[in-house]
Amino acid sequence: MRWHAGYVVSPTFAAIEQALRDSWAADTCSPDDVARAAWDFGNPAWGHCDITALVLHDVFGGELVLGEVFLDGERRGYHWWNQLPDGTEIDLTREQFRLGETVTNRRIVHRPAGPLRRRGDEYALLRRRVAERIGSALPG
Repeated sequence: MRWHAGYVVSPTFAAIEQALRDSWAADTCSPDDVARAAWDFGNPAWGHCDITALVLHDVFGGELVLGEVFLDGERRGYHWWNQLPDGTEIDLTREQFRLGETVTNRRIVHRPAGPLRRRGDEYALLRRRVAERIGSALPG
């Protein structure tokens, strides 16, 4: 958020979304997902659902949503997205699933307090890149 002539100018959702999409890279991709398939520019959302959902949560609040990913009846992992305070669900990384994966068992999860024990470095790097792209520090 930026201070401008005595009031706070919040970044728009569109600006945050574009900054996130422009910030995804191999060095912020989940190592678990890289073990299944390498990150590439053709599928930039691959392996970014968890930290993308956390950055959106930092900026817009709401709830974190977690589901299980299945392909051909076999669980392949988990998928994270957001539910905004007005109930709208936002999933910026859903397009990573291109092989017919399904996401089931949706549930709301609470964000643990304190620093992340897993993916903390990638989360910090993604936050930093987003802030640089919007030209403003992020809340949270």
